[in-house]
Amino acid sequence: MGNLHEGLCGPICRGEKNLREAHEFYSVLLGMAGHDLRQPLQVIQLTYDRLGRDGLETEQVRRGRRAVQRLREQLDQLVGAMRIYEQAASMNLAPVRLQPLFEALYRDHRELALRHGVEMRICETDAAVVSNPVLLDGVMRNLLQNAIKYTPPGGRILLGARRRGANVRIDICDTGIGIAPDQMPRVFEAFSRLDTAHTEGLGLGLYVVRRAVGLLGHRIEVRSTVGSGSRFSVLALKAAPLHAVHTEVRPDSAERKAKLASGF
Repeated sequence: MGNLHEGLCGPICRGEKNLREAHEFYSVLLGMAGHDLRQPLQVIQLTYDRLGRDGLETEQVRRGRRAVQRLREQLDQLVGAMRIYEQAASMNLAPVRLQPLFEALYRDHRELALRHGVEMRICETDAAVVSNPVLLDGVMRNLLQNAIKYTPPGGRILLGARRRGANVRIDICDTGIGIAPDQMPRVFEAFSRLDTAHTEGLGLGLYVVRRAVGLLGHRIEVRSTVGSGSRFSVLALKAAPLHAVHTEVRPDSAERKAKLASGF
């Protein structure tokens, strides 16, 4: 028996070691894609922006800027898909406070929204959900970027949360172009785009969202009217107890709420 155990242990142990090494290599690739590749793209983007400010805004410069933006969006989508795979290997759920998440989303996307001429606001909340912070952040970023992309100048986007029994419904509402009823079944398919006029990106954003939400055990809902806008909602289990969340709210929350509400 001892020889049999040793004989089996060798291949099994080597297999486990190979899996660990493969996962470590995958993590390195993810880090490179998420950081190292973004840096040269940012330098190129800044260079094109500088050319525009210096009065050298030619059609070639505009095409170059659009190409860099497409590359950045494609990279973001690929990194998001890779993060889902990585997190699925060791899924840890914990209470996630929504207010810090909303504030981070607001900070990170305000400039993008301004460039698109879109007003973005958040509704302050003390809600918390049982989720994975990395995946939930990725889901919300994908949904918010999608809302900004498909909301015309002068439009509005609102981030908020509502309690629904044992769940919390996390909403991103926009006044965008909306989704036609015949497109609804294909919204979360890979390589699907809501508007053929928007050809940038790989069409993976909402597919990544659906996969991540499924891994988290959450649900996603879509309500949309063509020409009026859409509401994408993630339903997640409410975290308990909530009193720990209340005690962490800073005393300047009213002032912060007013500042964020004024936004612009």
